[in-house]
Amino acid sequence: MTTVDPTTMTGLELMRWVQTELPTDIPSIGRLLGMRFDGVDHGRIVISLDTRPDFANPLGTVHGGIAATLLDSVMGCAVHTTLPAGAGYTTLELKVNYIRTARTDGQKLTAEGTVIHAGRRVATAEGKVLDEQGKLIAHATTTCMIL
Repeated sequence: MTTVDPTTMTGLELMRWVQTELPTDIPSIGRLLGMRFDGVDHGRIVISLDTRPDFANPLGTVHGGIAATLLDSVMGCAVHTTLPAGAGYTTLELKVNYIRTARTDGQKLTAEGTVIHAGRRVATAEGKVLDEQGKLIAHATTTCMIL
């Protein structure tokens, strides 16, 4: 059982804790999809996952919701790295552009989110998802409200 109190950690400390400890007793979309925190820096997050057949849309490629979830996660977590202890955020707006399809055969997708602006009440960020060959799958922007 996790004994860490996330409200006592800065956003950067919390994201680094998640990256290193890989808590399994906390339900999360990341655990459900098999997300890995590959990079955690102030204002920047890198997350990857391996595709699987369960991610398929009716056409047999990775459902756009997987890319959107990756993008929402990396951009939101990037914003979180800029926050003081006890602060939170919520996504107000998410704009995704889909560029190409991704296969469901176990290929690695890597998403990177970077903060553009971190204010007292609002933050913005951008993100991208790349396949194993470095080809752009989708990119996005977000607006988050700081709580």
